[in-house]
Amino acid sequence: MTARLLIVGPQGSGKGTQGVRIAEAFGVPAVSTGDVFRANISEGTALGQQVQAIIAAGNLVPDELTSAVVRDRLAQDDAAPGFLLDGYPRNLGQVGDLDTFLEERGESLDAVIELDVPRDESIARLTKRAAEQGRTDDTAEVIAHRLSIYENETAPILDVYRERGLVVAIDGIGSLDVITERILTALIARGLTPAS
Repeated sequence: MTARLLIVGPQGSGKGTQGVRIAEAFGVPAVSTGDVFRANISEGTALGQQVQAIIAAGNLVPDELTSAVVRDRLAQDDAAPGFLLDGYPRNLGQVGDLDTFLEERGESLDAVIELDVPRDESIARLTKRAAEQGRTDDTAEVIAHRLSIYENETAPILDVYRERGLVVAIDGIGSLDVITERILTALIARGLTPAS
């Protein structure tokens, strides 16, 4: 049994936390592009130095580089039975890159988890997180800008996956456990079987 999943939602929707929980339930690695980039930066790899320079300039990592990193990660042995992608694909170009990669391997996605959280809730959660973690870069303007990028670039990928019948829409309001249970119930209803 495989589980090839994406989790999509605006910043502050809890997708990082839920992604790890769902990946563990299905016995597959959670692959967060942000985590992969941060690991390379902290290890001082060539990729890390390249990504650091891009981020320091306030830019998003280009699709070509992001897709190469994801392909490399998904080609590792632990991702053979499946994976849960968080933060990729983040736009329509990356959807095409992922499609090509999976087709070359004779694979396809099993489901796309959409964490639905209203914009004002995302802003409240991000503002609270910024205060708790002392993140001075997470100002109201920065948060609003990030949410706009999500709404304009990432949200449209859900239309593509909806047309393919892959999207399971999950109400992202509630306790961590309640939301995890909603996701698992929806995936089981699609015929996916958790490992644990």
